[in-house]
Amino acid sequence: MNSSLVGNQSGRPFCLLAISYLETINFCLLEVVIIVFLMVLIISGNIIVIFVFHCAPLLNHHTTSYFIQTMAYADLLVGVSCLVPSLSLLHYPIVLSESLVCQIFGYVVSVLKSVSMASLACISIDRYIAITKPLTYNTLVTPWRLRVCILMIWLYSCLVFLPSFRWGKPGYHGDVFQWCANSWNTDPYFTLFIVVMLYAPAAFIVCFTYFNIFRICQQHTKEINERRVRFSSQEGEAGEAQPCPDKRYAMVLFRITSVFYILWLPYIIYFLLESSNVYSNRVASFLTTWLAISNSFCNCVIYSLSNSVFQKGLKRLSGAICASCARQRVAKDSSTSRSKRSSNGCHV
Repeated sequence: MNSSLVGNQSGRPFCLLAISYLETINFCLLEVVIIVFLMVLIISGNIIVIFVFHCAPLLNHHTTSYFIQTMAYADLLVGVSCLVPSLSLLHYPIVLSESLVCQIFGYVVSVLKSVSMASLACISIDRYIAITKPLTYNTLVTPWRLRVCILMIWLYSCLVFLPSFRWGKPGYHGDVFQWCANSWNTDPYFTLFIVVMLYAPAAFIVCFTYFNIFRICQQHTKEINERRVRFSSQEGEAGEAQPCPDKRYAMVLFRITSVFYILWLPYIIYFLLESSNVYSNRVASFLTTWLAISNSFCNCVIYSLSNSVFQKGLKRLSGAICASCARQRVAKDSSTSRSKRSSNGCHV
């Protein structure tokens, strides 16, 4: 596998993308630009999401807000962790050995994305229960049970990737560390373990729940429209088609889930091909990894563009920031004018 990933022996820096190397600089320019750009987007976007959820109480009325916030915190940590490979590509001296840093970074990123994947599965289960059992939903889904579920997500994600330190490379690629590229192999049995324990169950749950959610919503919409047409015909008024009330919110969550799996599909395919020794390429490794990691920013964009309550909270937050800046500017101007008057008085 790693014969194609061996570092350049001519003294040039170890770069995954050949076009990134320039003679005038001694680091991987294109890789650094991509990673730093994603890091800034991910951190800023998820900080905004977290602040909006804290400033908009209406968003917390949905139990899915617990899982959305969990994903936001996990994605924020993904953005922070991107600082590690960017420092490595800049050849910044790191205290720990490269092999340990490589393993820890791979483990952390895998755990955080596992949290996002499990949270999406739990969101789909939550919406499925809300639609199939609306009368008993509040008794089944309580804040205490949600907190326990989130704790279990974090614990399970930490445990499922723990064998990577002994069995081999987890579901992380990119290989920005030379030791990762040359010495840390993927293990087909560990790959099968991850697929069985994480990827396959999460994908099955999401497909099953959303298929039934939209089927039930379509049935409810049909029944509501039939009743409306029946009553409107009796009263001599034209009835308008009304969608299922839960369908719009389910569509927002479905978009987030769909984009997640679309961005992660190339990564998962490459992960399976490399671990089975079918195909290995360092450029594909880098691009599929950071395409998947870019999903940590896409969640913010989708939710902010699709949820009207979130948009109101964002406007409230931006208005509060602008008002605070205006107050500080007025206070600064008034203090400046007072100081000028006092200085003029001293010279009289």
